[in-house]
Amino acid sequence: QVQLVESGGGLVQAGGSLRLSCAASGRTLSRYGMGAMGWFRQASGKEREFVAVILWRAGSTSYADSVKGRFTISRDNAETTVYLQMNSLKPEDTAVYYCAVRMLGVSEYGYWGQGTQVTVSS
Repeated sequence: QVQLVESGGGLVQAGGSLRLSCAASGRTLSRYGMGAMGWFRQASGKEREFVAVILWRAGSTSYADSVKGRFTISRDNAETTVYLQMNSLKPEDTAVYYCAVRMLGVSEYGYWGQGTQVTVSS
């Protein structure tokens, strides 16, 4: 199993910044290897959507168009932790943010965090 612990959500005014963290742990990680960690979000009444992903070995990243240039995903290999730096936040960024893990060689995200609320006031 893989455990994910998220932190860093909160209330911020439009134009402000927040930094989310997600720490991953578990025997499955060391046994099979981390493929990627991603961030998703789900606003009230909407479906969950992709935000950003980082490929663990290569370090390459990808973002949803709606957050490009404002959000930055990064990792700490030693701590198996992923971060999401969110700048220039907009009210439409308000959502519950989830981190997720994709194991090496697997195409789908198999493990999800509990979610952290981000609220951006106008």
